[in-house]
Amino acid sequence: MSPPRVACLIPAYNEAARIEGVLSVVLDHPAIDRVLVVDDGSTDGTAAVAQAAGAEVLALPRNGGKTAAVAAGIAALEARWILMLDSDLQGLDRTAISALLAPVLRGEAEVAISLRGNAPLLWRLIGLDYISGERVLPRAQIARQGPALAALPRFGIEVFLNRLWIAEGCRVAVVRWPAVASPSKARKRGLWRGIRADLGMMADIFRTIPAPEALRQIRALRRQSRGPLPQPRRQPG
Repeated sequence: MSPPRVACLIPAYNEAARIEGVLSVVLDHPAIDRVLVVDDGSTDGTAAVAQAAGAEVLALPRNGGKTAAVAAGIAALEARWILMLDSDLQGLDRTAISALLAPVLRGEAEVAISLRGNAPLLWRLIGLDYISGERVLPRAQIARQGPALAALPRFGIEVFLNRLWIAEGCRVAVVRWPAVASPSKARKRGLWRGIRADLGMMADIFRTIPAPEALRQIRALRRQSRGPLPQPRRQPG
């Protein structure tokens, strides 16, 4: 029996208030064969909410960060392609998911990345959010990176994937998601805790790659990009 074509991987930490909205879109999407939530040691009942919604859940015993959650999910999944989604997205709908998957499923690109409507203005102006958490990629590409993933800091996964895509010369589809947003950490956790969380994330990014490489990644991904592609209009009703 062949493995599923598309598996959706959603790492989540304390997102009980938001994850159901994401799951309501992906669980009945015709192109997605399997949905796995990796609960990264949540303390707010995220795993229970995800299970009640109908998702598979892999519950990690302690919070290890996004990279560890993604690595655990990849190891647990079998699929040709992985759709990675953040667990707190707002405004997500079936059209947005279809638009992100389409270039890869049609063979027009090897990988895809979203450009959300509330991405930083600079990223929207240049047409690329290089640390977007919403991506489509071949499972085989990341599954063989187990030892390298284990050595990454908590939030090094996105720039690590960029490095991989650049090294392999992947055709990248950048897909605009103008109606989709990710709430700020300050909004979710409060101002100062949110600022500390953002600073910690950026520190992890620059522990994974030096700052000059971030600029090189942006230039390289834009050269390899087909985008930004417009999101198809939402269907009424």
